[in-house]
Amino acid sequence: MYKNKLRTFDIVILVLGGLVLLFIISPLLSMFLATTPLQLFETSKDPEVQDSIWLTLKVSFLATLFFAIGAIPLSYFLARIDFRFKNIVNGIIDLPIVIPHSAAGIAILGFISRDSVLGKLASSVGLNFVGHPIGIALAMAFVSIPFLINAARDGFENVPVRFEKTALNLGVSPMKVFFTISLPLAWKNILSGLIMMFARGLSEFGAVIIVAYHPMVTPVLIYERFGAFGLKYARPVSVVFIIVCLVFFIFLRTLAKEKKSGNA
Repeated sequence: MYKNKLRTFDIVILVLGGLVLLFIISPLLSMFLATTPLQLFETSKDPEVQDSIWLTLKVSFLATLFFAIGAIPLSYFLARIDFRFKNIVNGIIDLPIVIPHSAAGIAILGFISRDSVLGKLASSVGLNFVGHPIGIALAMAFVSIPFLINAARDGFENVPVRFEKTALNLGVSPMKVFFTISLPLAWKNILSGLIMMFARGLSEFGAVIIVAYHPMVTPVLIYERFGAFGLKYARPVSVVFIIVCLVFFIFLRTLAKEKKSGNA
């Protein structure tokens, strides 16, 4: 009796899960099937497409590395220190995920425009963040950095505090404890957060298009071609970009797995 119920429950789970997977796969599969190999080949040779993909990958990668310098120590602080307004700080960190990304773009634009303090400082050295790869990087980082902070914080919380206290009692400096104990033990989560931040930056459209329509990152290029020429011309760019992203994610995940095996 119990086995029959269990089997029925398993079937229900498989059916419901299969429907969700079908919902995810079907639009992507239909897009790939509707794109011919010739279209893919011609699109992949298009200099505008190549430049946009390279710009998107480069800016998202550099933004992830740059902001990781501050995000990882902040994550460690949040994992180890309890203070009065900690929940408010955690809520602020998650805010870029919740707000509409067009609103995020408006916020970033106001922060880096020529009239802002940062914009005036940049203008004094002949730099304008609006319409510049740096502006794109800031927009990407704003909407993606919560993924890194949250993942790294979870990683540091999983590191036993007694390991750090033992090292401190033996006279090891806090900085050395962080780099030799805390960081290596939390590295799996941190690396996952870095990959997620990089991935989220690649896909950002709403915030980026407000800060910098040109130079075009690939999500903006896809939108521009759809608006100007329709689905037929936007779809091949989408497929090429998805393939490139998939290759990068497989490479990064493989690299992360190899690093984990090496540490073990």
